[in-house]
Amino acid sequence: MQTRALGTSGLTVAAIGFGCMGLNFGYANAVSKHEGIALIRAAVDRGVTLFDTAEVYGAFTNEEMVGEALAPVRDRVTIATKFGFAIDPETRKSTGMDSRPEHIRAVAEASLKRLGVDVIDLFYQHRVDPEVPIEDVAGAVGDLIRQGKVKYFGLSEPGANTIRRAHAVQPITAIQNEYSLWTRGPETNGVLDACEELGIGFVPYSPLGKGFLTGAMSKETQLGAGDFRAILPRFTPEAMEKNQALVDLLARIAGAKGATPAQIALAWLLAQKPWIVPIPGTTKLHRLEENLGAAAVVLTGDDLSEIARAAAEIAVEGERYPAHLMATTGR
Repeated sequence: MQTRALGTSGLTVAAIGFGCMGLNFGYANAVSKHEGIALIRAAVDRGVTLFDTAEVYGAFTNEEMVGEALAPVRDRVTIATKFGFAIDPETRKSTGMDSRPEHIRAVAEASLKRLGVDVIDLFYQHRVDPEVPIEDVAGAVGDLIRQGKVKYFGLSEPGANTIRRAHAVQPITAIQNEYSLWTRGPETNGVLDACEELGIGFVPYSPLGKGFLTGAMSKETQLGAGDFRAILPRFTPEAMEKNQALVDLLARIAGAKGATPAQIALAWLLAQKPWIVPIPGTTKLHRLEENLGAAAVVLTGDDLSEIARAAAEIAVEGERYPAHLMATTGR
């Protein structure tokens, strides 16, 4: 697979990464640790080099899975993880945000142990903590970088002003925000502009719309117990019925290209900027191979213009998160 530079920081990874959260967290179809390790290693065999996890996934168990899976190939991969939530050690549930410098240091030490590594390649603040100045957060991660415990600093779901403030203290390597053909906020809220200006890479999470843009879901889809999409406004039957027009658009382009809707959705992201690296997740080997095949799909200028014209006529139904979670984004 071809590689891409995440901005000007010096970090280069394969063009498509792997979001590991869904292997055992957030969805109803979690796999066993053994199965998850096998799939992560299959991704490595197929050229993936960027693997994304977080302490809150599981909690803690996703990092352990990722660390064990990648131990034999540690020198060939980039492992990204995240801090920023307070987690009850008994229940393993998040109890709110905590990006105090002392907490960041503690999370880094714990993540290093769970991942079984000497250094965290990319350490993201998972969500901006309104109680802690971003300058303090950037400074704390900068200290970890100077100590050799972290290589690169990232932020997830910040606003453009926060990016600029943090970057002035400690250069940011990557921003991880939701971005896809049905979540276009980064194009208009200044985030992509800030990344381009400052030389920061962009890592879209949920690049397949949490599964919806693959075409595998419809208004009849029944979400299993524990599937967090059940609380998302875009996954009501009514919203999915209205948003089917976006999947139909992808399917039309895919048919002309001999591709799948998921591959067109990912190829569209790759075509937006050369420093964008999406991280689709899956629990299935054939879906992994399908996703990685998107790197070989070439969308021409005419293709992109057709998608732009058609997408502009489709009003996406529903917010991407309920109000209390939307309030944690774009700060």
